[in-house]
Amino acid sequence: MNVLAVGAHPDDVELGCGGALLGHAAQGDHVTILVMTDGGRALLDDMSRQMEQQTAACVLDADLIWGGFDDGFVPEGPESISVIDDALARTGAGILYTHAPDDTHQDHRATASASLAAGRKLSTILQYETPSTRHFDPSVFVDVEASLDDKLRALRSHMSQVLRHGPVDLEVIEAQARFRGSQGRVAAAEGFEVARLAWDLSPAAAIAPVVSLEVVRSARGDGLRARR
Repeated sequence: MNVLAVGAHPDDVELGCGGALLGHAAQGDHVTILVMTDGGRALLDDMSRQMEQQTAACVLDADLIWGGFDDGFVPEGPESISVIDDALARTGAGILYTHAPDDTHQDHRATASASLAAGRKLSTILQYETPSTRHFDPSVFVDVEASLDDKLRALRSHMSQVLRHGPVDLEVIEAQARFRGSQGRVAAAEGFEVARLAWDLSPAAAIAPVVSLEVVRSARGDGLRARR
């Protein structure tokens, strides 16, 4: 299975679905990260966010593509859709992870909208949260207990953001994983809103297109979770 994760800035993908991507890589899926901007407006001193993102992609065992837009100016419409269209064609991805649409950052909103347009033919699109996401209500939970340490290691690669005491607060990220885990009835989880999710129950199919791919009802029947 080929997987594409789209983020507006360096660190967005690691924040939102880093654990899930590690699960994909562990089971042999080919993972690609598309970052729409270089994140230059949030740069601290002379640190390179592009180098940080490359290091994080290596931790996630993922290929890396740059969208080429300026930080703060991801366009709404054909330009950004075309970039994601091209990444989907290049990777042959059947699963797309992207931003949730309700977000205070304009780049995140534009990326979410463009992803839905570019992924119009895909059967599985899952939307993740970042610190600027609002009113997030996940219904799919991916068990990331086994990959949480490596997710945090990938986030430590974004040292310029860790030092800002802002979006990458590792203690908060770990606490969030425990909270989403409690919702999904596992020890640690990432939560996702569902734009589209096809679930093939045929015996020959790999069950569920999210990592590891045992998808079951949560204990109260109020959502789905994916477990190894």
